[in-house]
Amino acid sequence: MKVCLAVMLTSLCAVATAPAIAGTETGFVKDIYVRDSDGVIVVDLFASNWPPVNHPACAFQPYWIIPDETSDSGKRLFATLLAAQVSGRKVTIRGKGTCSRWPDREDIEDVLVNGVQ
Repeated sequence: MKVCLAVMLTSLCAVATAPAIAGTETGFVKDIYVRDSDGVIVVDLFASNWPPVNHPACAFQPYWIIPDETSDSGKRLFATLLAAQVSGRKVTIRGKGTCSRWPDREDIEDVLVNGVQ
């Protein structure tokens, strides 16, 4: 009984700590699409690594999406991407591993603006 309980607890811990599959892509901001009717903000990169590393199966389009453009973090993501596009800086986008805002585009978790060498 103790062995069975130990195996069950170990299995539950492994499931609870399993990392989510999320995409990562680095490149220059190619397009930022903003739509008035529903506020959606879609981003496309000039990138050499399509499909992004670990992109979830739901995200079969080569675009990223800000999951909640009305939130403070959504506004900061938009401002960061816009600043990177205007300044010509490369960005690295890491996704959430979900497609909650749009069914075929991965939600953005964070954006890193890469420095100049």
